[in-house]
Amino acid sequence: MRPRDAATLIIVRHDQQVLLGKRNAKHLFMPHRYVFPGGAVDAGDARVPCPTPLSRQVEKQLTTSVSAARARALGMAAVRETFEETGLIVGNPSNRPPRSRSAHWQPFFATGHIPALDRLQYFARAITPPGMVRRFDARFFLCTAEHVHGHLNGNGELGHLHWVKLVNAHKLQLAPITRLVLCLLAQHLVPHTAKTTEAALYRELAGRELVELHWPAR
Repeated sequence: MRPRDAATLIIVRHDQQVLLGKRNAKHLFMPHRYVFPGGAVDAGDARVPCPTPLSRQVEKQLTTSVSAARARALGMAAVRETFEETGLIVGNPSNRPPRSRSAHWQPFFATGHIPALDRLQYFARAITPPGMVRRFDARFFLCTAEHVHGHLNGNGELGHLHWVKLVNAHKLQLAPITRLVLCLLAQHLVPHTAKTTEAALYRELAGRELVELHWPAR
């Protein structure tokens, strides 16, 4: 089974809390596990207009493995899935949000916002190993809570949405990749998530799961 492109958003508060939600029992893939908001890339993610593109640094990091158009679609998927699952908006207010034929994007634009991809940093990539019921080539983006609008009110895919301190997250029933990414985040989180022009990269195998860390170098 070929992994499907997916995008995940890690939202970080200034006090090093992250937003997590619990997947419900109906999910075939990782039921009852706490995860970050995110999901598979949809066809509409590549077609919907977005006047605020990814930063040059993030686009450069992503295009080592995908086209610029696919990199943009990954960022859009992270924004859309976060809105669907949490009600939170990574975007800018607009008096004239675009009209879209994509049923997945219409609720987002109905809020009077447009996506703001420049608020995303690229943090990590993980590929589900063979043999799983679902396989994803997931990119993990990072965004600070100050760049997010709205109130927690998701579509039900994630329950028990709440902010969790990094030091306490290990107490939850986490998905294995979520646990690993949280460990990496705790090790590499820079106060206020200051941006730099360089990016560090390393690869490791967690079991059979390939994980890459992309992070601004200190």
